[in-house]
Amino acid sequence: MRLGIGIGWRPEIAAEVEALTGIDWVEAVAENLCADHLPGSLVRLRERGVTVVPHGVSLGLGGADRPDPERLAGLATRAELLGTPLVTEHIAFVRAGGPLTASPRLEAGHLLPVPRTRDALDVLCENVRIAQDALPVPLALENIAALISWPDEELTEGQFLAELVERTGVRLLIDVANLHTNHVNRGEDPAKALDELPVEAIAYVHVAGGVEKDGVWHDTHAHPVTAPVLDVLAELRSRVDPPGVLLERDDAFPPGAELAAELETIRGTLRSAARAGTVARAAVPPSSPAAPAAAAPAASSALPTRSAPSAPSGNERDTEPLGAPRPGARDRTAVAQTALLSALVAGTPAPEGFDHRRLRVQSRALAAKRADVVAKVAPELPEILGDGYRPAFLSYARSRPMNGGYRRDAMEFVERILVSGGLPDPVAQRRLTHWWEDRSGPRPPGRTTRLVRAARAVLVGK
Repeated sequence: MRLGIGIGWRPEIAAEVEALTGIDWVEAVAENLCADHLPGSLVRLRERGVTVVPHGVSLGLGGADRPDPERLAGLATRAELLGTPLVTEHIAFVRAGGPLTASPRLEAGHLLPVPRTRDALDVLCENVRIAQDALPVPLALENIAALISWPDEELTEGQFLAELVERTGVRLLIDVANLHTNHVNRGEDPAKALDELPVEAIAYVHVAGGVEKDGVWHDTHAHPVTAPVLDVLAELRSRVDPPGVLLERDDAFPPGAELAAELETIRGTLRSAARAGTVARAAVPPSSPAAPAAAAPAASSALPTRSAPSAPSGNERDTEPLGAPRPGARDRTAVAQTALLSALVAGTPAPEGFDHRRLRVQSRALAAKRADVVAKVAPELPEILGDGYRPAFLSYARSRPMNGGYRRDAMEFVERILVSGGLPDPVAQRRLTHWWEDRSGPRPPGRTTRLVRAARAVLVGK
């Protein structure tokens, strides 16, 4: 099916999205939706015939472990609740450690790039097949933005995506902002990536804004879409007419009029690129050796119900399996990803071959992301701590890797403050103590609980 022009639905801009005209579909972060009911805004949009696509961020299909059955079941439930034609996720890993490495489980709290190696591709392909079998609708996977590059990669991004599609039949969600990010941060040519990937497998396209600081592009989704990103969109449109294009915005939300203007700019970019492609093809005689065989291919308008892996291509190694990864591939991938994530969130030495400066940038970005998300899931904490919230959280994050969800992270952050001496302001201390006790739940009191209760008793007695 053709999706058309859409926008990322977020609770903060639900009213603005509903008021936009010419919106054919929206995308909602799957993990932000309840499994048994939808927000009223999404219900109203669906009643108007607007398609809603769930976009997952936590499966970690590029990780060394097989996909978590509960996470897959949750995504499947949301797909059925929405009546969606497809679901989407990312080519990324988000956690590492655990049984495969006999080390503590670590959470990145963000999407991290997988190495473009044969081992990682084998693991990803099997994980994708597991996910496809568990989902009621087709799956599409997104290329991610990256601040860092893995050493000794064996494939380009386009080659990696092409082999993934060939071996699994998965669809692609191409984020042109991420292609631009990887151009700035890793020196990768977006045009080359587009030339190498199978454009006929594109399910839809993301467009988003970002900002460059000190030579590093940050894919913020909190800034207007820039001209270089629109240029990549035009490059893609010159090759294929994508079934859908969607504007993403996740923070610093502008008024509805600015969102509408950005959507119109995207429409204009697509129209201009389509016209330019038509003129260019018409200018070359059909008999000329340089003439394209046909117009730019259109991505299939029908989403497959289930795609079987195709046979290996002629340049694929004879030993490459179509089923399980080769022996040791998961273990080797697990060791590599755990070493990288540990360096980023636990301060262990950087693995050999990585750019140490970029690792520091990525490490700071992960900590900042944690601080931002914890502030959203626990908005009382910035209110209680005021200007001291962010420096206190970043100090905590430097020594305490994330090993659970963001709500658990918020609890552990507060426990750290209370155990380490609390706050100098007795009113703030009392509020923080109450906040923690209200959320700690009925469980046997451990050392932290006893300390918190003792601190509260002292405060009450004053």
